[in-house]
Amino acid sequence: MKFRYFIQIALILFTINNYGQDNKAHNPIIYADVPDASIIRVENTYYMSSTTMHMSPGVPIMKSNDLVNWELVSYAYDRLDEVDAMNLENGKSTYGRGSWASCLRYHKGVFYVSTFAATTGKTYIYSTKNIEKGPWKKISFSPAYHDHSILFENNKAYIVWGAGKISIAELKEDLSDIKEETKRVLIENATAPSGDNIMLPAEGSQLFKIRGKYYLFNISWPRGGMRTVIIHKADNLSGPWEGRVALQDKGVAQGGLVSTPKGEWFSYLFKDNGGVGRIPYIVPVKWVNDWPVLGENGKVPSTLDLPKSKGLIPGIVNSDNFDRKKNEKDLPLVWQWNHNPNNDLWSVKDRKGFLRLKTGRVDTLLVQAKNTLTQRTIGPESKATTLLDVSNMNEGDVSGLCLLQKQYGFIAVKKENGIKKIIMVSAASGTEKELGSIPLKQNQVYFKAECDFKNQKDSGQFYYSLDGKKWESLGDLIKLPYTLPHFMGYRFGLFNYATKQIGGFVDFDYFNISDKISE
Repeated sequence: MKFRYFIQIALILFTINNYGQDNKAHNPIIYADVPDASIIRVENTYYMSSTTMHMSPGVPIMKSNDLVNWELVSYAYDRLDEVDAMNLENGKSTYGRGSWASCLRYHKGVFYVSTFAATTGKTYIYSTKNIEKGPWKKISFSPAYHDHSILFENNKAYIVWGAGKISIAELKEDLSDIKEETKRVLIENATAPSGDNIMLPAEGSQLFKIRGKYYLFNISWPRGGMRTVIIHKADNLSGPWEGRVALQDKGVAQGGLVSTPKGEWFSYLFKDNGGVGRIPYIVPVKWVNDWPVLGENGKVPSTLDLPKSKGLIPGIVNSDNFDRKKNEKDLPLVWQWNHNPNNDLWSVKDRKGFLRLKTGRVDTLLVQAKNTLTQRTIGPESKATTLLDVSNMNEGDVSGLCLLQKQYGFIAVKKENGIKKIIMVSAASGTEKELGSIPLKQNQVYFKAECDFKNQKDSGQFYYSLDGKKWESLGDLIKLPYTLPHFMGYRFGLFNYATKQIGGFVDFDYFNISDKISE
């Protein structure tokens, strides 16, 4: 009897413990590509900016009431600039560049988002009084201040930037440039706390003033080690600065600090996580002798005393039936174009309930094509399905569903010699290679792409269906590696491009996304 009693008590405790775990937040808080986060809290609401580089619109703004459940509410810009690289013109592109590492701030009733772009060699500062609805005012100047952070203090604004050597300058009153005479070195060797055998010197600066003291967050990457959080502290901007390693666990690094309305503190960071991209983590913070101490016994916890995640659908990614009501935006915020789109060549109004993609020039490769419409893939697994009407394709047109990164793959309909066929293509070798092909004798076809990111398996598979019920795989299972030339997690994409003659078009009936492959 006593044994049975102990077993019952153990089961009750196990259930209670698991129930508690299931109602807590889990790291990562977003299992998708949301890197270089900058987070602020305005009263009870948190806002976060992030990096999407070559995508348009860019610098996504997300909103949360609990640091865990986020939804896209805005973008700082619709188009970064009108240059060939952003427009995919004249053989140029800006893969892996565009805008990086934004800084989000709130000062005297105005929201500021700053970023920089190697594509244009400029620094950008966007401002608005309404972060969710805009409009945004744009200021730009040269050069591009790498991984910079802005601090507002006593009616002045400062910008810090650099890699290894961190510099600082005061910005002009209208934020249109720095005051050259104020430019100086803030910290000569910000990497020093993490040693001298370094693969990546200190970068990713985020500067804060908290309780009268200044804190500078950076990351470094010791050779043979992992991404490491470094914090420097000073009583004055002029120094002296004292630095230390603040966290070295799982490669979770790069970010800053945010407090809750109750006075709790957290650090927001991210981890390189293979093909799905760079994914955000939240780490609890305690203050000891005016230093923020990150993690639990120096480790990144798997669970947090924060509300449970409700999932990334519909806040970060979402399905779309392309059926717009009056006054609805043509495209919800979950969508981003691969580079600047040509807005004359797409529509959700030409045919009600469909996304129409038209061809306007001849291209030879998917990554050269205009108007590829994308959403993030999500982990640990995800899939996307679509229904495509190819009645109006021209000779040489290629249209379908892709998994976009440098080593991309896709399933598509191609019209060749007057005949339509379904093809599966992989660019794993650096060039496009057709791995499967079957004839298509109808004008509607269903496509599906599945991603498996569990334990960084990073694999993808493409399927087609002629009736939406019975699915057949085509081609091979492909690897989905994270590559620096694109510097982004894989994206689901809808595309249509011409290889011989322009003027054709295709209609996508819907895009459905799920975080479960088996459904």
